[in-house]
Amino acid sequence: MRVKNSHIKLKSERQNISPWRKSIKEIIFGSETKLGKLFDIVLIISIVLSVLVVMLGSVKPIQLKYSQAFFYLEWFFTILFTLEYLLRLISVQRPLLYMRSFFGIVDFLSIVPTYLSLFLPTVKYMLVIRILRLLRIFRVLKLTAYMGEAQVLMGALKKSSRKIFVFLYAILTLVVVFGSFMYVVEGSDAGFTSIPKSMYWAMVTLTTVGYGDIAPQTPLGQSIAAFIMIMGYGIIAVPTGIYSAELIKTYRPEKISNKACADCGKIGHDIDAEYCKYCGHFLGEPE
Repeated sequence: MRVKNSHIKLKSERQNISPWRKSIKEIIFGSETKLGKLFDIVLIISIVLSVLVVMLGSVKPIQLKYSQAFFYLEWFFTILFTLEYLLRLISVQRPLLYMRSFFGIVDFLSIVPTYLSLFLPTVKYMLVIRILRLLRIFRVLKLTAYMGEAQVLMGALKKSSRKIFVFLYAILTLVVVFGSFMYVVEGSDAGFTSIPKSMYWAMVTLTTVGYGDIAPQTPLGQSIAAFIMIMGYGIIAVPTGIYSAELIKTYRPEKISNKACADCGKIGHDIDAEYCKYCGHFLGEPE
């Protein structure tokens, strides 16, 4: 009965939304109308251009030559995305819920660095986080079926998280043991000047990366290094096997709707869903 009453309340909220807010919501969160699709395309182009501006601005010769142009462009895109973020908050039923969602956090983080750069200039390069906003391209190009596949992958990762945590704890223990052992065997003459630095070497060797900046010199140390390398090849396969097993268990193909929730802005709902599975807001009749 409580669930039914909440659904009725959500329906009444939907009916009481202002017409102008409803229009903004359809344009910003919808991609079915011409204006909505145009808005998304312009937004994606703006995101790509803004990221390019940030990346090119980090190249010193280009920055020295076009510093003034980069300054104005960065503020232009920031003001544009700030207005868009405010419109998203205005158009949804519960702004705080949208602010706590994935896209809400990304939208906020994509504009904050420019304002912080007034106090910390180098922070502006963190604007490249805007690239995450391109995930909306799945909705624009009607590729939300792929969002279902992404949810399967995330579900498998979540279910295998405990096993992977135990595995990482075991790896950390091995790194501490091998690092300490190599510190005793090799010493500072071979570059193992401390246990933390020796642990760094053990991690690099165990993962078979092998930068070569530190290398054992004694026969015993080289034998231990060879043992760690061989062990590393076997260890790397463990998390892959854990994740693959959970992926097989959780995989189930689903039909995903292209409709975004007007309350929290999330997508990836079932094709026959009437209510948002994240916040419970009424989505409308099934497509």
